[in-house]
Order: sequence, then C-alpha cells, then structure tokens
Amino acid sequence: MPPDPTSALGEPLTRALMGVDALYLHESGDEDGLVVLNMDAEGRHPPERFDDYGEAVGRFEALEAEAGGLPEDDRRVYYAQVCRSTLAFLAWRTRGLSFTDQLSGFLHVPAAPAPEGELDDLRGDMQAFLNQMGHGGDLRRQAADWEARTRVPPDEVHGVLSSLLGEAWTRTEERLLEIPADRTDGMRVETVEGVPYNARCDYLNRTVELNVDPVLTRPGLKHLAVHEGCPGHYVQFKLREHLAAHGEAPADVLLSVVNTASSSVFEGIADAGLEMLGWADSDDDRLHAVMNRYRAGIGTGAAWRLHALGWPFEKVADWLREQTLVGGEGWVQNRMRFISSPSRAALIWSYWWGERVVAPLWRGVNAEHRADFLRFLYGRMHSNESVAMFDPEKAEA
Repeated sequence: MPPDPTSALGEPLTRALMGVDALYLHESGDEDGLVVLNMDAEGRHPPERFDDYGEAVGRFEALEAEAGGLPEDDRRVYYAQVCRSTLAFLAWRTRGLSFTDQLSGFLHVPAAPAPEGELDDLRGDMQAFLNQMGHGGDLRRQAADWEARTRVPPDEVHGVLSSLLGEAWTRTEERLLEIPADRTDGMRVETVEGVPYNARCDYLNRTVELNVDPVLTRPGLKHLAVHEGCPGHYVQFKLREHLAAHGEAPADVLLSVVNTASSSVFEGIADAGLEMLGWADSDDDRLHAVMNRYRAGIGTGAAWRLHALGWPFEKVADWLREQTLVGGEGWVQNRMRFISSPSRAALIWSYWWGERVVAPLWRGVNAEHRADFLRFLYGRMHSNESVAMFDPEKAEA
C-alpha cells in the first residue's frame, strides 16, 4: 500500500489533470484530449476547475513542490516529472514549444531521433536472422520473402488474434501474475481501417481495435496480443483499477495521460511482455522483436524529419517507404497519420524508449525478486527514471 503522503498527492493530482484535460478539450477541439482513459467510473475524482491555463500552471507548480516532500525516492522523481510534463504541455498550449522541447518536456527523453548507428545494428541483426533462416538476396528481398511466408490471410486475422489473446491470458497467469478478473472480462477483437495506429486497447469497451491496412503476420499478431492484452495494456489497466478500488494505489493510477512521464514505461511494459512470458519461442518471433524495435526507431526518424527538420509530408512518407521492410503501404500511412498529429507526434518516441528501459530491468532482476518487481512495475506509475530505482531490499521490507 502506498504511503499516505503519496495517496494524499494522488487525489489533487488526478483532479488537476482532469481539469487540464477539460480546459484543453474546450480550447482545442481535440476529441482525444490529454487524458485518453479515465477509469473513475463513479466520478469520485471530479476535475478541478481552471478558468485558464495560467491558473493551471500555478496549480502544477504547487503540486511539483509537494512531490519533493514524498518519502520514497522513486515517488519523488515520478510525481515531479509528471508535474513538469504537464507544465510543458501548458507551455505548448500558451506560448508554443519547439519539437525538441516537447520531447524533453513531455516525455523526458533525449531530443533526437534513433541514432543511425543503432538502426544499422538492427538491420544487421535482422539480416543475420534471415540468413540463418535460409532467405537469400538483400535485406529488403529477404524481409519481403519472410513476410509472405508468415502472413495471415485477411479472413483469418480476427480468429488468429482472438486465439492468441486467449493464450496470452493463460501464459500471464501461469508465468507472471494473477489477473484479478474472469476471462469473460478479457479483450475482444474489432477490425478497423484508416486509423493512425497498428492496434489500440479500448479498455472501457474491452476491445482491441486492430488496423487491417498493414500486412499482418502471425509473429506480428502474437506481439499485438501481448502488447494490447496480457501482460500489456489490459493487465496494466485491470491491475490499476483493482488496486485503486482496494485502496492500494493512489487515484492517479486511474488515468492514462498522453505525452507524459509515464508514456515510455507504459509502452515498454507492453513491448517487453513477450520476453517476460518467455513466449518468443521461434526464430520468427525473435526476428519480429528486432523488426519491432527497428520500426520504432524509424518512426522517430520520420517524426524528426517532419517536425524538427521541416521536410514536406510526401518527402517524409517516401523516406519511410525506403526504410521500412515489412507492413506495406498500410503501415506507412498509419505511421504518417500518427506523427502528423501535433498533439501526438512526440509520443512516437515512447515506443523507441519503452522496451529499451523495461526489458533490461526485467532481465536484471533475480528470480526470487521478480514478484516484488512486478508489484513495483504494475502497482505504481513510472517514468524511465523512476522504474530503474527498484530496490529489492526495500521491496522486501
């Protein structure tokens, strides 16, 4: 159970975040808003009323100061960064914020795209896998052949993902943690087109909205089952909701906020899920894991060219087509829709940073401490910095 000062801070922070969301929705017309999920179904934490952004700035400066007095190191870091993320968002709405300042201010990550050297290393890793599998030609040809071999026919996609979601649930309960719900509460598949994402967890409606525009492979659907379902977003939300209801987590766990300090770890837990389950059990799965990191990297490259370098839209799209190896035109178009949204463009960096933060931490925790680490990981909101502050000795105490 979080210490009282943390719980005490969580309540006004939740209400203040909802207040900024309400102000932003009214001012901007952005239907998605700043708070993209609110699990406070009973309305116990009504939004604080702000007449303008200046009033909100004063509130979050005061909350940041209060966060500095929290007793736990990781909580001081996390809540101070959440407040600074929100202050950066308010600055963006009032006076404008450069794209580089959005990256450092919203997400607390370096304001630069994925380094070309790291992308080259990932290309080399992919080629090594494909060579080992017996695919010939250059990397582009090898990837195309692999994609054709593992592609799921469109009429089978719904059934394959539904089956994989069920298997992911079973493996999560067997290998990681108990899900505080019956299987009937789990996610159902809904196929969509023309959207700016590969898949989305609509937790309140219990649906995984699967974009069928890109080419879909079985390893890719397996990744999405874990990412959007178990032990990814569904489990994250279900545990937060359960812990808050039982007074074991502060109120702010009920919110999912875009472009904030928790964004990278949120995506990182989902992307590391396959490894946490020990379910990357084929060369196809292991290759896809590298491809997923690579595509996260080139996503940052595309957003950087569009917003930091000022490239025209079509030039960026052409660059992305040259870089991507799988997914087809559907994948290129959904990435371009994603990074073209001024309120969402910086968020693409959370996919690049998330797994690289969470997965090494998971590997580094001894088996006897993993249950404690899972409680720390899922039971608290985290930034890239705070999640790395897990201390097994304090967890045991």
